[in-house]
Amino acid sequence: MKYAEDFRKIARDALRGKWGIAVIAGIIAALLGGTGKGGPEFKIQIKESVATLNFEFLGQNIYSTGGGLDSDIGIFLARYGGFFLIATLVCALIYLFLGSVVGIGHSRFHLSLVDQERTGIEQLFGYFPHWKTAVCTRVLKRVYVFLWSLLFVIPGIVANYSYSMTDYILAEHPEMTASEAIAASKEMMKGNKWRLFCLRISFIGWAFLSIFTLGIGNLWLNPYQYVSEAAFYREISGTANTYSEKFEDAIPV
Repeated sequence: MKYAEDFRKIARDALRGKWGIAVIAGIIAALLGGTGKGGPEFKIQIKESVATLNFEFLGQNIYSTGGGLDSDIGIFLARYGGFFLIATLVCALIYLFLGSVVGIGHSRFHLSLVDQERTGIEQLFGYFPHWKTAVCTRVLKRVYVFLWSLLFVIPGIVANYSYSMTDYILAEHPEMTASEAIAASKEMMKGNKWRLFCLRISFIGWAFLSIFTLGIGNLWLNPYQYVSEAAFYREISGTANTYSEKFEDAIPV
């Protein structure tokens, strides 16, 4: 049985000479919602005679403006608040569509790195023919996690871990339905949730150091984490042996 350090080593070997394309793929996936980060949002707040508009993207505040309700900006926000609400809804739907498809493609990209196969940015968009399954899967996962979270925080976290292999499964089995892939992930993660937690927590030191780079270090840390999890999937799915022989032959001694 492999441990966190083993998966990290596999990831480092897989990324050797491919850090550049992995970073670029990660940036594109993040911008299109494939990594589960927050999409573009317009947020209007009216509080104590003050109206503010915030534009957020990837969980970060990009632009803010506001003023009193009797100011020009306040009147504008009050008058066109409905427009911004509709714009937010449209952006959310587009982001859901793109993010669902690219998320599975992103998983396929990292599996290709682990398997020492040819990788390319086009892999991010390879699941478009199955976009309905991709969108349905992301929606179902979020609904299930939300419902479990209503019981308490811990059940929601456990559910999130249970469904964590779903995108990898669909990346290799596009013929599966959303429910089948989620059920397969739940079965696969039985007895493995703690192992995945340990793998993720093992990057906490690197995440802390990335803070001192103003987040730039995350451009390299994220692929490192994702490829490590792809290697983790290879083991718990029972396909590690198939690819490890090809992997070892590809690496010069």
